[in-house]
Amino acid sequence: MRSLAPAARPVAWVSPTRFGTFLIDTAAIADIEIRKVLHDPYELVQRAVQPVLWLLIFGEVMSAARAIPTGNLPYLDFLAPGVLAQSALFSAIFYGITVVWERDLGIVQRYLVSPASRTALVAGKALAAGLRALTQAFIVYVVALLIGVHVLLDPLRIVGVALAVILGSGAFAMFSLSIAALIKNRDRVMGFGQLMTMPLFFASSAIYPVALMPSWLQAISAVNPLTYMVGATRALMVTPDIDPAAIALDFGVLSIWVIVLMLIAARLYPRVAV
Repeated sequence: MRSLAPAARPVAWVSPTRFGTFLIDTAAIADIEIRKVLHDPYELVQRAVQPVLWLLIFGEVMSAARAIPTGNLPYLDFLAPGVLAQSALFSAIFYGITVVWERDLGIVQRYLVSPASRTALVAGKALAAGLRALTQAFIVYVVALLIGVHVLLDPLRIVGVALAVILGSGAFAMFSLSIAALIKNRDRVMGFGQLMTMPLFFASSAIYPVALMPSWLQAISAVNPLTYMVGATRALMVTPDIDPAAIALDFGVLSIWVIVLMLIAARLYPRVAV
């Protein structure tokens, strides 16, 4: 793996192509970020508490009330993928705080003088955010099975859910990173994240179908990446009959959001150090 020290050079077996270099640098950054989590695994446990409460309390109450029509799916089956996506959103939307913290410690300046491209730097951080979210997704799967959600455990479906989680988390992490590059203050980044989580969450199909929304909220939902993350996870996690066109649309929109936000974050990232 390529070192990020300023004097580092690719090892002999690495292809000199730009794409190969990008992948190596991205993996190196993701590895650094994951190592931070391994030194403090209790953070992941703490972040898993909220989705568990949503399933055990909100899900059970609304399921008993039968207040939200969800078609052929029981409400708990409908809610579980939404809670999974919500947990990924709530974790990734505050990712920019770590970037401000790294600036204060001088870590951002070291990244910026490394051979890695700015795009690889933000892509590596986004990948790490997605991998962190997988631990929460695992907990949601376990709790969902325990409370009777009809989770489909086909390996290909699980891989698809994991990909949706990584794409969605990566998009929100890069959005947060871009905001941090503009604000450059931990408290303000935290406040902005808190401001954005609820609108993104309620303007998606996480806890109720889009058809129940007023027209103006449906318009917002149509451009909300969380809507497509929820759509992909719900189709793969609990829906027996998959609509290939709908799945392709969900992953296509998520991929577009990832690319756009990655380019924006790569453009803004150097401003963190200023």
